[in-house]
Amino acid sequence: MLTACSVVVANMIGTGVFTSLGFQLQTVQNLWSILILWLGGGIIALCGAFAYAELGAHFKATGGDYVFLSRVFHPLAGYLSAWAGLTIGFSAPIALAAIAFIKYMAPVVALEPWITKLIAVVIIALITLLHSFTLRHSSRLQNLSTILKIGFLLTLIIAGSLFTAHAPASIITSNSWQQEITTTGFAVSMIFVTYAYTGWNSAAYIAGEIKDPQKNLPKALIFSTLLTIVLYTAFQWVLLRHAPIAAMQGKEEVSYISFQHLWGDDGAKWVSFFIALQLIATMSSYLWVGPRVTWAMSSAHQHWKPLSKQNRHGIPVRALWLHAFISIILTLSGSFEQILVYAGFVLQLFSALTVSTSLFIKPEPGAFKTPLKPLPQILFLLFSAWVLIFTAIDKPMESLIGIGIVLAGIFISKANR
Repeated sequence: MLTACSVVVANMIGTGVFTSLGFQLQTVQNLWSILILWLGGGIIALCGAFAYAELGAHFKATGGDYVFLSRVFHPLAGYLSAWAGLTIGFSAPIALAAIAFIKYMAPVVALEPWITKLIAVVIIALITLLHSFTLRHSSRLQNLSTILKIGFLLTLIIAGSLFTAHAPASIITSNSWQQEITTTGFAVSMIFVTYAYTGWNSAAYIAGEIKDPQKNLPKALIFSTLLTIVLYTAFQWVLLRHAPIAAMQGKEEVSYISFQHLWGDDGAKWVSFFIALQLIATMSSYLWVGPRVTWAMSSAHQHWKPLSKQNRHGIPVRALWLHAFISIILTLSGSFEQILVYAGFVLQLFSALTVSTSLFIKPEPGAFKTPLKPLPQILFLLFSAWVLIFTAIDKPMESLIGIGIVLAGIFISKANR
């Protein structure tokens, strides 16, 4: 169960929590609005975690969305989720973590941008290499990096709560939150939050590798999500305590900016350095989980058959390196905000489809069942519809990119029949 929890926490605590506040502050600036965003996003993630725990305990197979959608709805639905995972769902978060790594290393080491990008590419390649041997290597890497990640985030929360910066804080507590939560900007800001919570379902993707998944999978998903809700909400409050809104708006490196106001340039450089280090754990977790989904899909589709090749320890090495290659391309060519929005849009779409499948299964006697079912599923689906509609209205280009990538999967599927 420890490794399953590590995968979930490492997937969740990563790029979004350290970077997305700056984009939210472009339209949402009241403290209560921000806290509602993060608490609300966490509650929705918990609703999704309940549904995925039920699905994972029911099917007990590696592959996550691909398995659930294929068996409940149609093989094409599963195929498209795996295609989206290969091109966006798992590769884009690796790229976003790498881009954030570049941003947070910039204040620490004065290097040319192309050299920093090269370092990020080398790190992706090295992590991929470490995951190419045995499951034991992957587990040790993931458990150690996740413990360090939680410890570091807790340290920032405690320190940021005890000390006060000299600059005016970004904490606005007027009644303006009542207007903010009804705006399109609030709904679009939720995409950034839901992206930050992405990973609450990750242990379900490796259910076949978890001991006693009926018992341990639900525990891992639910405990990890609850822990992350507490850490995320507390950390956003800390960031808002120490820097003016204008300094953080539209910036990825909001954590560096906030702690720069608290501890000055030297202290902020150390914070920035350790954030960059923990982003390596985020890349690692997605490079572990993503190839398992691609492997499950490639085993059932002839034209993807080469990706089903495993080494003698059961590691899908070809799928692993393909994910790494796509991530590297996105790292070198993509805009952080654009990648985040279209990746978040597609991830929310397929998460909603997968959560809906749990409405059509009947858990075995004694197996995990979603509490108060179907209320958590209905809440998740209504929330997803709200976010997707407003994102499509406010960010049409990014939404179309996401939809276009999904449609390309349909074309490739039909072309290879």
